[in-house]
Amino acid sequence: MADKGNDPVAMWQNMIGEMEKGFNSFANQAMSSPEFSKLMNQAGGAAAGAQKHLGELMEKYLVSMNLPSRAQMVGMAERLQSIEGQLNEIKAMLTQMSKASGQSAVGGTTPMPPRTKRPPSAEGEPK
Repeated sequence: MADKGNDPVAMWQNMIGEMEKGFNSFANQAMSSPEFSKLMNQAGGAAAGAQKHLGELMEKYLVSMNLPSRAQMVGMAERLQSIEGQLNEIKAMLTQMSKASGQSAVGGTTPMPPRTKRPPSAEGEPK
């Protein structure tokens, strides 16, 4: 086995570890300063403003293209879910009413009895 002082892998790992320690120390000092906090606050505010502006532009673009916006699609989906819920309630009430009156399920009709009487044949008919 190679000596620890001459091992290139160990030297590389040692160098990377020292670089990480130095970087962490520098980053901790930088983040603790009030200037860093102020800069990050400004950057966050600018990003939020840009995102809001982009949303407004996208809304105008969709209106000009006669397409619904995300908010309008969400509203339609909520209304559709509400309508589906009401239809399910109506269907359940109709099923209960039909069971109470002794009829078959909703949408079904009472089956017709089978036809057993045959029409007379054309040859043996009296005139």
